[in-house]
Amino acid sequence: QVQLVESGGGLVQAGGSLRLSCAASGRTFSSYGMGWFRQTPGKEREFVAACSWDGGATLYADSVKGRFTISRDNAQNTLYLHMNSLKPEDTAVYYCAAQRTGRGTRSPMEYDYWGQGTQVTVSS
Repeated sequence: QVQLVESGGGLVQAGGSLRLSCAASGRTFSSYGMGWFRQTPGKEREFVAACSWDGGATLYADSVKGRFTISRDNAQNTLYLHMNSLKPEDTAVYYCAAQRTGRGTRSPMEYDYWGQGTQVTVSS
């Protein structure tokens, strides 16, 4: 069992930066693949970024590639999402998720645990 708590969301102007954190409980964090997803009202949850259990393999949605960076600190049981050059269309609730397979993939269906989300709002 893994519990995930996101933090770091907020209101930022277009072009600005934010760093999201996802704190995980439990001793097995280092074996899980991790992902970040986002969702806006009336839309399906959208893949943002993912990384493997050791952070060695990463995936990004085309819409954030080159602007966002996913990273993890297994010693601190924490996942990060560094977001730069933010755009109004990045506005959403951002969720972190854990995957027992350890790979870190694009499909939300392949994740086993989810956090409650943190709101990111980018003003124009």
